[in-house]
Amino acid sequence: MNNTTTSARVDLRSDTVTRPTAGMREAMTQALVGDDVYGDDPSVNELQEKVAKMLGFEAALFMSTGTQSNLCGILSHCQRGDEYIVGQMAHCYRWEGGGAAVFGSVQPQPLTQQADGSLLLQDIEAAIKPDDAHFAKTTLLCLENTWGGKVLPQSYLNEFSSFAKQKGLARHLDGARLFNAAAAQAAALGTSAYDEVKNITQCFDSVSVCFSKGLGAPMGSALCGSKEFIAKAHRLRKMAGGGLRQAGFMAAAASYALDHHVTRLEQDHQLMSHLAQGLAGIPGLQIETPQTNILFVDLVGDAKARGVALQAHLKNEGIDMNGLYRLRFVTHLDVDRAGVDRAIAVIRQFFGA
Repeated sequence: MNNTTTSARVDLRSDTVTRPTAGMREAMTQALVGDDVYGDDPSVNELQEKVAKMLGFEAALFMSTGTQSNLCGILSHCQRGDEYIVGQMAHCYRWEGGGAAVFGSVQPQPLTQQADGSLLLQDIEAAIKPDDAHFAKTTLLCLENTWGGKVLPQSYLNEFSSFAKQKGLARHLDGARLFNAAAAQAAALGTSAYDEVKNITQCFDSVSVCFSKGLGAPMGSALCGSKEFIAKAHRLRKMAGGGLRQAGFMAAAASYALDHHVTRLEQDHQLMSHLAQGLAGIPGLQIETPQTNILFVDLVGDAKARGVALQAHLKNEGIDMNGLYRLRFVTHLDVDRAGVDRAIAVIRQFFGA
């Protein structure tokens, strides 16, 4: 059950704007808590065990944010003077304040991504530095899945993983929307999202997953890896100000999301397909076919000059979204079919379509 009403604003800005459901609020109210700095918050410990098992790792660590999780992950793999190879438009390189370089003296080597978010293996190979004192030491490869709502193909992940092992490089996944990728994969194959998530994560040495995006929790991410790796990350989390006390209330929300909100992600994907279909054929709108819960729309031709007016019109009509010349819409558990239909009607009205 979501939180929407037909008269409310339709917030399509991001899946981070969700509010806890009634069931999640109840789980938070009933959570057993302790001091997590001492390691005795039972709800945090339960979450960490649950997500580690769900993703197929030995251990996990609850983090305040995905940015903190990626930072601790990269710095757990790399030493000062090392290098990680990453996509030019990857979140952990472009939108996380340069944390690895600023706090860890770890050099990023960004590469141009393909349309699906992948990095060509030949481009990675060309970017790996020789073992020479003139160069930073290439240590880590990073991918993001989903990327802009697009799912990295499992065949590519398998090939990427084998390549990294051959080169002796560690593999980290920014899986902020990992379960969206798993849900899309499961829908295509007729399998379970819980099974597909392990098919994805087995290609990596560490994975960061966010609870406050598609899964609808108020905050938090988890970093997963080996016990030794998570022990390193735990020390780094403390340095980064991530030692939390009675964090069990937030951990209970994340645990509830893992139990109740994974299988419903397909509803968000279907709603986004409905939105894309509703906008199809409008002159001046160039639409990328959505794979998950994110849709990008470009204004082209004469419509390009109307970007500001369109955004103002949408806001005035109770529709919130992100973007100007490249519009982004995101569906989530606080958006229903009626809200998407309102957005379609408002946009078609604006363009007279």
